[in-house]
Amino acid sequence: MASTSTPLTLPVLPLDDEVVLPGMVVPLDLNDNDVRAAVEAAQAAARSSGSVGGSKPKVLLVPRIDGTYANTGVLGTVEQVGRLADGDPGALIRGRSRVRIGAGTTGPGAALWVEGLAVEETVPEPLPGSVTELVTEYKALATNWLKKRGAWQVVDRVQQIDDVSALADNSGYSPFLSTPQKVELLETADPVARLKLATEQLREHLAEQDVAESIAKDVQEGVDKQQREFLLRRQLDAVRKELRELNGESEGEESDDYRARVEAADLPEKVREAALKEVEKLERSSDQSPEGSWIRTWLDTVLELPWNERTEDEYDIQGAQRVLDAEHSGLEDVKERITEYLAVRKRRSDRGLGVVGGRRGGAVLALVGPPGVGKTSLGESVAHAMGRKFVRVALGGVRDEAEIRGHRRTYVGALPGRIVRAIKEAGSMNPVVLLDEIDKVGSDFRGDPAAALLEVLDPAQNHTFRDHYLEVELDLSDVVFLATANVLEAIPEALLDRMELVRLDGYTEDEKVVIARDHLLPRQLERAGLDKDEVTLGESALRKLAGEYTREAGVRNLERSVARLLRKVAAQHELGERELPFTVEDTDLRSLIGRPHHVPEAAQDPAERRTAVPGVATGLAVTGAGGDVLYVEASLADPETGAAGLTLTGQLGDVMKESAQIALSFLRSHGAELELPVADLKDRGVHIHFPAGAVPKDGPSAGVTMTTALASLLSGRQVRTDVAMTGEVSLTGRVLPIGGVKQKLLAAHRAGITTVVIPKRNEADLDDVPAEVLEKLDVHPVTDVRQVLELALAPAAVEVAVAA
Repeated sequence: MASTSTPLTLPVLPLDDEVVLPGMVVPLDLNDNDVRAAVEAAQAAARSSGSVGGSKPKVLLVPRIDGTYANTGVLGTVEQVGRLADGDPGALIRGRSRVRIGAGTTGPGAALWVEGLAVEETVPEPLPGSVTELVTEYKALATNWLKKRGAWQVVDRVQQIDDVSALADNSGYSPFLSTPQKVELLETADPVARLKLATEQLREHLAEQDVAESIAKDVQEGVDKQQREFLLRRQLDAVRKELRELNGESEGEESDDYRARVEAADLPEKVREAALKEVEKLERSSDQSPEGSWIRTWLDTVLELPWNERTEDEYDIQGAQRVLDAEHSGLEDVKERITEYLAVRKRRSDRGLGVVGGRRGGAVLALVGPPGVGKTSLGESVAHAMGRKFVRVALGGVRDEAEIRGHRRTYVGALPGRIVRAIKEAGSMNPVVLLDEIDKVGSDFRGDPAAALLEVLDPAQNHTFRDHYLEVELDLSDVVFLATANVLEAIPEALLDRMELVRLDGYTEDEKVVIARDHLLPRQLERAGLDKDEVTLGESALRKLAGEYTREAGVRNLERSVARLLRKVAAQHELGERELPFTVEDTDLRSLIGRPHHVPEAAQDPAERRTAVPGVATGLAVTGAGGDVLYVEASLADPETGAAGLTLTGQLGDVMKESAQIALSFLRSHGAELELPVADLKDRGVHIHFPAGAVPKDGPSAGVTMTTALASLLSGRQVRTDVAMTGEVSLTGRVLPIGGVKQKLLAAHRAGITTVVIPKRNEADLDDVPAEVLEKLDVHPVTDVRQVLELALAPAAVEVAVAA
């Protein structure tokens, strides 16, 4: 316990960044002006008080931290004034008791005088058991710390202190305590609380000291171990040298080991010769030579490669077809190509034609299509159907040629290229290697990785592929390479010429429903912790998810929608809001996952459709995500305010801008024939806009769409909502062929379009379109833009306002 009483008036002796506790005796330098002023003021006060016999001068020792005085100080008595050890004048001052500092006052001398109240400390008698234990613990900790420092005399002094307050204040001598910690001890008036604080501080310091000693010990042991290991290895080398000289041997044990491994390995003849040459270099090099390390790493890599390991192909053609059908719905082109490849491999094997001209019967396929159609997962299915090992090599973002062909061995940290590492990882020379995202390969000052792939993917060259690291021929002619890409134009032409192109143009709505039912739903049920009998998705719900909640070529967003739906049902069941089993129908979707995001244009209110006014036409385009519907808007400027000419917006490429000029020129030259008021085009500005302006657009296939939009604007006739079109237009009005017909028709089908206009010369491309899509589309092949206008424009009898 502590209480304040006994008012005192004392001169202040400030201690900069230092703290004196009661019981401590400290020497202070009188050269310091503040110290000298306080001591002289105390001496003057003692003389004026007329005390006889030794009432010693009294000062108030106050810590001053960064110019700020503490709230509590220590009453100190000037024990002696004289010379310090260095000869400077000094004073010896003993701390007596705590004083709570009050207001300033006046006094003799130049010192600062303050009023204070002495803090009286009381400790319960007798001491409670907890306090006794605390005293014992502090003495034990202090003794431990003092013994480590060799201060045996101080140990006896600490053990003799029985007063709780004095024992706690004794920690003020501890050099490891920071100034804030000492101030905290000074301002803690309760002796028991102060002793607890001092004990905790001492305990933390000892713990830190133990950790530091442990680290120092470990470091020293590590250094000693390295020194011992170095000496022992030198002694071992000397012993081995003496033994070799005694037995007349000249080859080292390690070289013998590598030579035996090379001779025992089943290596091709040229590879064996190269490996034995490297072993001879290793035998001639010293242990300290860095070349020895390079040689050992190279030999390890060569010996780990499966030079003569091959898996036997599964020649059950029907079984392979069943595997492909079970793991992937649709994708008939790829399945047919793999089936053909296996059939030819089987016939070659039956006739003993496994190797012809040093080349085996590998394959190089390029799977090109929008994201989410299953290109990457198809590679694993192909390996499964053929009974081969599967390795995936991710090429997205690769910009260093050495990633493909390997680094030269002279470089530090050199490695073989990704192709060699893929063969090593597969453990056979005929795996299925999936080169994922080959269109995302870049080039910079380190070379062009796509150029390095030319040899890898050329069936006429890859039986003698040379990696820069190995520098021996590696036969890749038996490897099945599957390269995947989203954008065909991003693949270099020379590289594309070496691969057989297989297009994956996206799924129809029926195929998406089958994929969702057979593949996506079981996988997401397992991830959601649901049994297949607990939640069932009806076909109507899956069809609506595929048609109105997602609009994509692949099925990634469809799978996310199914996962979100199942999570919602699982959460409702856990909250007690829904009973299981539960069958989700199309009418339940809105309440579970919200409204549809892609309502077909034909399903909207006629007044809200984009083509509800003249001057808006629906086109078809191909993007990196598959086919898509593209709208074209046209307007005429007021003759009084708008300047004549053509304005194009929507981030268009040069080819598309030229198509707009051609469409405008055609209408100007054939306006009378088409019964259009082309006089408006002379003095009024024409503005053609493609919505979704943040997306770059280019290509000639929007020519007929722009012509139709302008003709609709001039005639005042709306473009039919159910009609979409694609085709390049010429100055004479001919509709020229374009690409991506299958993707565009799939996009029209997804968007609810029922009538599609395509160029006549693209009619042959309709063979690639799934039959179920063609059944729902009315496709019109045309040769002239006049036919397009006849089909697309609503009858003239419909009175509408011109969109100008």
